[in-house]
Amino acid sequence: MALGPYEGIDPATLVLLIILMVVAETIGTTIDTGRAGISPSVSVSLAAIVLVGPVGVAVATFFSTPFILRRQNFVKRLFNGGQYALAGYAAGHVYLALGGELGPPQHDDFPWALVPFCAALLVHSAINGALMGGLMWYLGVVHLRRPHRIRWRTLATLELASLGYGMLGLFIAAIWGVVGALAILLVLLPLFIARWAFDQCVAEQRAHEATLATLCQAVETKDYYTRGHCMRVAKASAMIAQELGMHAERVQTIRYAGMLHDVGKLGVPTKVLQKPGKLTEEEYAAIQLHPMRGYEIVREIGFLDEALAGIMHHHERMDGRGYPMGLAGHDIPEFARIISVADAFDCMTSTRSYRKARSIEEAIDELRRGAGPQFDPTMVDALIAAVGEQGWESPDIVEPPSDDESAEVASQDHDDPSVPLRVAGEAE
Repeated sequence: MALGPYEGIDPATLVLLIILMVVAETIGTTIDTGRAGISPSVSVSLAAIVLVGPVGVAVATFFSTPFILRRQNFVKRLFNGGQYALAGYAAGHVYLALGGELGPPQHDDFPWALVPFCAALLVHSAINGALMGGLMWYLGVVHLRRPHRIRWRTLATLELASLGYGMLGLFIAAIWGVVGALAILLVLLPLFIARWAFDQCVAEQRAHEATLATLCQAVETKDYYTRGHCMRVAKASAMIAQELGMHAERVQTIRYAGMLHDVGKLGVPTKVLQKPGKLTEEEYAAIQLHPMRGYEIVREIGFLDEALAGIMHHHERMDGRGYPMGLAGHDIPEFARIISVADAFDCMTSTRSYRKARSIEEAIDELRRGAGPQFDPTMVDALIAAVGEQGWESPDIVEPPSDDESAEVASQDHDDPSVPLRVAGEAE
């Protein structure tokens, strides 16, 4: 059985495509904290399908891999080369099967040339997504000793982004027929511009994260026992959101809400936050104002959007006995119900001023007891499932005060569901 047409492949065109593939893959942008990335190499791969067919694209993509100027080990390079070669080879056969012709498309080929090209693009994207999903599953089995849940929504988002790059492939093939080898120079310019634009988006997101992290640090300097609390609540909130199947943008927004949920404590006197004894009614009322103060501090930050509701209402309770507004049930915003669970879980698994950290199992049992009156049961179940799947790393243990001291201050921790409920104005 023939692998595909290869007798008519122009060696010079093949070499130029390999060079273009190396450049495109080298300028790819890493996103998602270094765990995933996107590059314009997919547009070169799709152009190769049109110009040199299934065999040519497989050769170009696989043999460009060793020359890519990125820090990748041999196994990863081999996988990436095989992944693109297989996807390109299969997509090339689909292109030919639907009537696509090899060589630069001419004016008379349009608009019908779009049909086989778009079909090839979809096949290319589907195979890439399936191979990446299979790799994630396999790594979960090897490293976690159990199948890792594949985030298909995240994969789909990346593949949708790559579809935009893929459509450039037809543009590359078209101008190749007009200017020949000079096409490589004309193609590199829009690829670099696309990379630059993408880098700006990533840089802006990182700047947002750095700004919010600074606010977190400012809050945590006021209380020794809450170091790292905001970032852990952000992580747990994102785990819940992912378990619920939220799309990537909402997961990122809930992370922001988790990072900033206690920013209102900047408006609470430090002597109240660090008071070693029992709080007075006035002092406790000052702490209860921190969600509203937090909302006032960050409400002008445009990219927070839905996060503002999470910051404002994360101390509401399902039974309506929370604060600041006494909302109940699903009147409480979804983000606030998520942060409430994440906040309590981190509180219980961290050392506080009145007790040592609890085990994850004890914290989960306490969350289950509070599901219904205090917490949304759906959010509790989502956190338990996410922790069971991904694990949870508790912070370093810090020695709490003596038992006598801890008895005096237990009533001031409003994040801990095991502390008896204290309603504003209620007598001690």
